[in-house]
Amino acid sequence: MEILKTIIIGICIGIANVIPGVSGGTLVVVFNIYDKFVNVISFNLKYIKSHLKFVIPLIGGMGLGVVVFAKLIQVLYTRFPVQTDFFFTGLIIGSIPMLFSYMLKREDRKNSAKDYIGLIICVLAGLALILTFSYIESQVNPDDSSMQFILPEIQFKLLVKIFLAGILGAVAMVVPGISGSLLMLILGVYPIVMASIPALLNFDTFFHALFLLLPNGIGVLMGLVAGAKLISFLLKKFPHATYAVICGLICGSAYTLFPGVSDLNSVGMVIASIICLAAGFCMAFFSSRSSEEPEQAEIKTVETNNSEEGN
Repeated sequence: MEILKTIIIGICIGIANVIPGVSGGTLVVVFNIYDKFVNVISFNLKYIKSHLKFVIPLIGGMGLGVVVFAKLIQVLYTRFPVQTDFFFTGLIIGSIPMLFSYMLKREDRKNSAKDYIGLIICVLAGLALILTFSYIESQVNPDDSSMQFILPEIQFKLLVKIFLAGILGAVAMVVPGISGSLLMLILGVYPIVMASIPALLNFDTFFHALFLLLPNGIGVLMGLVAGAKLISFLLKKFPHATYAVICGLICGSAYTLFPGVSDLNSVGMVIASIICLAAGFCMAFFSSRSSEEPEQAEIKTVETNNSEEGN
């Protein structure tokens, strides 16, 4: 049963990666597996080896989510965009109580006034960051006629730019609420990558597209590992402040994704949207309640056991 649940969570995360404006990192937090996920993508071999029953179903589910449900999500956003946004908004809101508990709970002592002030500052910092990215996104028009999805001439400076954009985009993917594709779009690399992927299917353009995609792929792998290791370090050294920033990012994501009420022009639309919002909230809220506490203690246990075996 736990394996099936992990597969479903992986599918949802995979789906999020093909949805414009929805961060896969956000859903990782929603389903209360952020610590686990960071350990996996940072290639913590000790952790991966001892949690194969989690890692394999999660990765498999993510692959299924991307491959099988990409078209479904396109259909949902084409035919039911408002209801779909309400569902994902409910998912995000449902995870906020869990984040508050992680942010405030201390095993050794009670929070002081200084602690509360620091946590509020961290929450506001995360909120400001996601709202800034939302503003930048509103200024970037993907349908701009100046954006041409063509294969440019291969130049060393361009390859370096594609490589660096891959790193920054991947690091953003690890951070909840921030879209990695948005950063690549701002840096002017997104159209190149989107044009190169289908070009791989054409023999005449295969090598041209491959040379353009390789730097991006290498950059994405490096960015995922670097970003995950940074987040893992922050969770171990500054867990409460890190969760406070993540909480701000999640709150900002709910605000930016909320579709508003202007399109609710019929009773049926209102009822359907409320149902979708409630379904998303319940899915995230009860999933987080049934999940384990953050795995920092478990990680330490694994590392301690391994060190004792070495001795």
